Amino acid sequence: MNMSEKQALGDTKPNEDLENHVHVEAGDAAKLPGDESQQDGYEVLQPTRLYRRRWMMVLLFSTYSLSNSYQWIQYGIISNIFMKFYGVAAFTIDWMSMIYMLTYIPLILPVTWLLDKKGLRVIALSATALNCAGTWIKVVSVAPNLFPVTFLGQFCCSLAQVFILGMPSKLASVWFGSEEVSTACSIGVFGNQLGCAIGFLLPPILVPNVDDMDELAHHIRVMFYITAGVATSLFILVVFVFQERPKLPPTQAQAMARSIPPEQYSYIASIRRLLRNRSFILLIVTYGLNVGCYYAVGTLLNRMIIAHYPGEEVNAGRIGLTIVIAGMVGSLICGIWLDRTKTYKQTTLAVYLMSLVGMIVYAATLSLGHLWVVFIMAGALGFFMTGYLPIGFEFAVELTYPESEGTSSGLLNCSAQVFGIIFTICQGKIIDSFGTLAGNIFLCVFLLIGTIMTGLIKSDLRRQKANQRVKEAKPSDSHTGNLDAPSIIKEAQL
Repeated sequence: MNMSEKQALGDTKPNEDLENHVHVEAGDAAKLPGDESQQDGYEVLQPTRLYRRRWMMVLLFSTYSLSNSYQWIQYGIISNIFMKFYGVAAFTIDWMSMIYMLTYIPLILPVTWLLDKKGLRVIALSATALNCAGTWIKVVSVAPNLFPVTFLGQFCCSLAQVFILGMPSKLASVWFGSEEVSTACSIGVFGNQLGCAIGFLLPPILVPNVDDMDELAHHIRVMFYITAGVATSLFILVVFVFQERPKLPPTQAQAMARSIPPEQYSYIASIRRLLRNRSFILLIVTYGLNVGCYYAVGTLLNRMIIAHYPGEEVNAGRIGLTIVIAGMVGSLICGIWLDRTKTYKQTTLAVYLMSLVGMIVYAATLSLGHLWVVFIMAGALGFFMTGYLPIGFEFAVELTYPESEGTSSGLLNCSAQVFGIIFTICQGKIIDSFGTLAGNIFLCVFLLIGTIMTGLIKSDLRRQKANQRVKEAKPSDSHTGNLDAPSIIKEAQL
């Protein structure tokens, strides 16, 4: 046993029911960790255990995800200020956000392959190292003639995002029990959302719209130094604290997934199975439509608010903050709701429909001239649109079990990036030519399409079925070899 395994076992609390005892299911009472029974060469079901360290893992991930997502909107929310400082066009500043989306598309499959082969720790180290490097590149880019350098820094941070977005569902499945996995996934997504919220709030405060270029450079440099200091601290924490996985699996579903011999796993075959899953394909498209709309709204928020409320850069950031904070609340509520009810299809459809309603109302009230109304409507939009993120991740895991959680969530995010780029470019052009109302109606049309497609998804909850079969099994089943893990996994793939 290596040191990390000893630490993980040492973190187990001794006497609590849910958190710490070895769960005895389907005949495990007669077995100790490490004991094996075999049927046709396969291990039968194993004991499971939850460790207190799981909360440290998800909170650490959530924090470095925060640091990265903060930088996604760091330029866009004060786009007019960066346009003036670097002497570039609005569309060029939009690319500081869209580079996050563009980088993700070609790299997600290699990164999910790496996640499957090398595990969570390698991915976490890569993400924090790239994020840290990007922040320090930005520090040296604070001069009007160094826009290519600051773009390079943003590009490094966008590379880090590829290693981050697919991790919440994988981390939740590897470390958390079946009754808390959706909540844990929500906490993982929570950090990404909180980073966006800070990205909306802090830049307008740290970088005021002043005319003196030396003073403006000073404010931008301070903002970049703060970001670099936080990113460096998180990289050091990941090096010394982040662990690959617990010694014992948290659920029988995870135990089954671990039981697949590496030589029997094919990444390409897994991708093919996912792309033959009709319900998952529908979810890929609908997730992309919803989250792509969110990306477009976040990227162009400054332009939309300034068009109707000139000089309100700080309030534009506060409105973005309102969208994300409301979405964080929605994410946590939906995660808890899913853990308690397991109503994945119904919850996904309801939240999607309310995202459409929120977008319609937001579009209709943006130009009324009352900023407080915009705050309220933006909050309602954010509650459902941002709250949809962890629901989509968890629904995908249910539809695709026992395929890798990183692969399924990676494909969802790839779809979101593609639609995010398309919607951001198209909405920006529509706003320039026809105004903000036409641009927002454009997004409403695609949210309506996504709502209809969500209703067509078949709710095949494979992970829940695997856990339920174990719970309902007779003790004799494990002794007679009727519950060997590969047979359950093969059944789930059919």
